[in-house]
Amino acid sequence: MKTVLLRLAVLVLATVTCVAGMPVPQAGAAPAVRYTNPIAERRADPHVFKHTDGFYYFTATVPEYDRIVLRRASTIQGLASAAETVIWRKHSSGEMAAHIWAPEIHFINGKWYVYFAAGRSDDIWRIRMYVLESSSANPLTGSWTERGRITTPWDTFSLDASTFVHNGVRYLTWAQQEPGISTNSNLYLARMGTSPWTITGAVTRLTVPTLAWETRGYKVAEGPSVLQRNGRIFLTYSASATDANYCLGLLTASASADLLNPASWSKSPNPVFATNEATGQYGPGHNSFTVSEDGASDVMVYHDRNYRDISGDPLNDPNRRTRVQKVYYRADGTPDFGIPVPDGATPVRLRSYAAPDRFVRHWEYRARVEANVAPLADSQFKLVTGLAGSGSVSLESTNFPGYYLRHRNNELWVERGDGSALFRNDASFSQRAGLAAGSAVSFESVNFPGRYLRTTSGLLTLQTATDAQGRTDATFVLE
Repeated sequence: MKTVLLRLAVLVLATVTCVAGMPVPQAGAAPAVRYTNPIAERRADPHVFKHTDGFYYFTATVPEYDRIVLRRASTIQGLASAAETVIWRKHSSGEMAAHIWAPEIHFINGKWYVYFAAGRSDDIWRIRMYVLESSSANPLTGSWTERGRITTPWDTFSLDASTFVHNGVRYLTWAQQEPGISTNSNLYLARMGTSPWTITGAVTRLTVPTLAWETRGYKVAEGPSVLQRNGRIFLTYSASATDANYCLGLLTASASADLLNPASWSKSPNPVFATNEATGQYGPGHNSFTVSEDGASDVMVYHDRNYRDISGDPLNDPNRRTRVQKVYYRADGTPDFGIPVPDGATPVRLRSYAAPDRFVRHWEYRARVEANVAPLADSQFKLVTGLAGSGSVSLESTNFPGYYLRHRNNELWVERGDGSALFRNDASFSQRAGLAAGSAVSFESVNFPGRYLRTTSGLLTLQTATDAQGRTDATFVLE
């Protein structure tokens, strides 16, 4: 009976509800996603849109700043090898002739639209926002019509237009330099007009970069992207210079609030996603959101570099690349973006089947099982080819690359690999169908067959699992 109840608990946690017609993961409960980073080299400011035709559409800034490109694939990983089509090129002179930046693709009222920023040939820093339209079913092969510039209250530096629908109302959010405010750009919000290239009514200033992490190098708030989940509107944005200082901030509003009232929004006091030396990821930012292939997980798409030091102006460095990783949710429903994960396979979390609110995590290098893990990366592990080989797997720490989950005296620790045969064997496991549920997993020791990773009084141990309780304790759900 206990096993049946536990299975029901897992199913309840994995239930997906809907808000605004989109799948909503519940407090982090969704199957693992498996991608390999980076998705695209030399592609910055990435935007991925999953359409009802089953395809993912991908566009991004190219380092030459001279064209708009588009890819599509039936999977997120498939975008890495998908053919790329140039759908539009910059003008030879005048408007839209320089600095072609940050395209986003959206499907609105039966047509495709691409929002992008561009400068002039005679003033490359006169950046403004523009829109392309296509009525073709396949935007890679269809023709595109220029719908002109998005007009805002000020004829000033503006970029990074994005759009979303909430409670039946379509909004435009963007970044702009406002006269009288000594910043490079602030964030704004307005209702859209009768066409997807116009705004109407009052314009709301959402935030001005004033905090230390928003003003390193430049005073910047740009690249807004919206995630609607768990009764709230989450708006991420990018801050500071586009080097290793680049990072993500977060604004939050209640889904029932007046989004055009600045008081409806609160700003997180610290960045929610930033450079991580340990994982070798620098300057993560300008993100967008999409959903996994099964619709159960939110996926963050962003760019960064795999080195800190840049020669010259970061805008002239071509090596920002597109990456993806799963968004997790805390028990209170707020997103936890964690850290930029290492290159290669994206990590997973091991949710206890016996206690579905708890995850395997390391604390002072000891492996334990806890709820509400913070920092998130303590509970993320990369499943890699087993150090002992022979079809085994090893679990590498996300925030301590080169450290692996290994057993020692039947206790589980996260330790740096020392290259010894003993360590390789202690850190290698045979991944099995879950002993208590075939849809879950269990991990059997390579050098102690018959002993499994299992939970014991909040700790992770290596033990046999011969009865129902043992099988339950030795079963995990990958998320």
